[in-house]
Amino acid sequence: MSTIKRALLSVSDKTGIVAFAEALVAQGVDILSTGGTASLLREKGIAVRDVSDYTGFPEMMDGRVKTLNPKVHGGILARRNNQGDLDSMAEHGIEAIDLVCVNLYPFRETVAKTGCTIEDAIENIDIGGPCMIRASAKNHAFVTVVVDPYDYEVVIDGIKHNTLSAPVRRALATKAFAHTAAYDGAIANHFSALNPDGSKRDFPDIFTRQFIKTPNELRYGENPHQQGAFYADVEDEGLSMADCEVLQGKALSYNNIADADAAYACVRDFTENAAVIVKHANPSGVAFGVTQEEAYERARAADAVSAFGGIAAFNRPLEEATAKLIAQTFMEVIIAPGFTDAARAILAEKSNLRLLEAPSADAVSGGWEFKRVNGGLLIQERDAHILLQKDCRVVTSRTPSKDEWQDMLFAWSVAKHVKSNAIVFAKGGVTLGIGAGQMNRVNSTRIAAHHGGEAIHGSAVASDAFFPFRDGIDALAEAGAKAVIQPGGSVRDAEVIEAANGHGIAMVFTGIRHFKH
Repeated sequence: MSTIKRALLSVSDKTGIVAFAEALVAQGVDILSTGGTASLLREKGIAVRDVSDYTGFPEMMDGRVKTLNPKVHGGILARRNNQGDLDSMAEHGIEAIDLVCVNLYPFRETVAKTGCTIEDAIENIDIGGPCMIRASAKNHAFVTVVVDPYDYEVVIDGIKHNTLSAPVRRALATKAFAHTAAYDGAIANHFSALNPDGSKRDFPDIFTRQFIKTPNELRYGENPHQQGAFYADVEDEGLSMADCEVLQGKALSYNNIADADAAYACVRDFTENAAVIVKHANPSGVAFGVTQEEAYERARAADAVSAFGGIAAFNRPLEEATAKLIAQTFMEVIIAPGFTDAARAILAEKSNLRLLEAPSADAVSGGWEFKRVNGGLLIQERDAHILLQKDCRVVTSRTPSKDEWQDMLFAWSVAKHVKSNAIVFAKGGVTLGIGAGQMNRVNSTRIAAHHGGEAIHGSAVASDAFFPFRDGIDALAEAGAKAVIQPGGSVRDAEVIEAANGHGIAMVFTGIRHFKH
């Protein structure tokens, strides 16, 4: 066990530091400190020694140099079981420092501010802090390092009960190395994204990101012969699946997490009371409803076969009436921004059903998406585009009716979440047929039309990309569609428009594409 007699406290994030220092003093710990941390502790009546008094050197160069001193780093790095180290300490008047509590200048927050200059960024690169953290983490056999206020209580409890064991100190040291790694990564990302004139590019030349393994243990990956794990992106400040709380049911699988993410991403695009059912990464049924119960019932009925064993997502807290309907069908996961007590009581009888409470449906999605390929990483902005009617252009002689406009915009929102090539038939706020992941658009159209059957007569259709030939429009007309929304931009747009006019189909161009691979 490690005995704590002397601690060095120097933090930028002062959350909980006063209470932590008070608890250390109560355990007889001598405290060294610097700058603002020392001033704060003194204001609160806590006895501290300035590091400058201990080292015999003042803070200098506007605070750039204050802890870079052998008396500090010798006190941290000395091996307590090495006689040579102990002799050096005695010869040079070095005191052992048993606990180092340091966190770093807010570099990431500084460079995120509008108008941050190169000089501002440089002055927020911490030097002494990372050195002390790395030194104490390296020597964790004898020194306890703390970089996260969340760990203050654990450390104090360990001091009181003499339980700061080697595994505990190693875990804290690992966290410390991750802390400095993320810090250096943020610095590299920032400066490698700057042009010579200091302006910022969209993507850095060097990209570093840190992911932390979540407690969710996956039995395997996509298939039983593949191992899998779930890591949280610590820098993504938007909606995160890692922020969801599992309220009941079996542990989430690799595929459950991926499908729940797809389902919630889709349902969040709607302000109306909506329900989305996803199966194998694609929506199988999406619907609006006057009530949540109606929305779910319509989404399930849109493809009752695929709904079996699916993932259902809602953009409102789950209600009792909806829970009763869900209990009638085998579902894998329900994800919603909350559950009423009555709904939870009903679904508690489905012991294997996972209930996933997500952050608010209004939570902002993070900025980048990643896709791993052999030997590299693809990065892009998230497709967060929301289409408005005013941004569309009617290109046919017939203008869509009010109902057709509503159906087209609804189908378009769904198509954004369907694997390419994507075709979505919709009418009255419910999907009737979805064609996904086909190698050509005509086959996607035929699959969607076959599923919709007679119900798709008079429906609207969304295509995630342009129709390269008129055959796609001919297939829509044969199925009974009356309106279509698509990006436009084909060299044969005139031929496609002519086909739509010939069939009496209203067509609008969006000027934007939604490929999803």
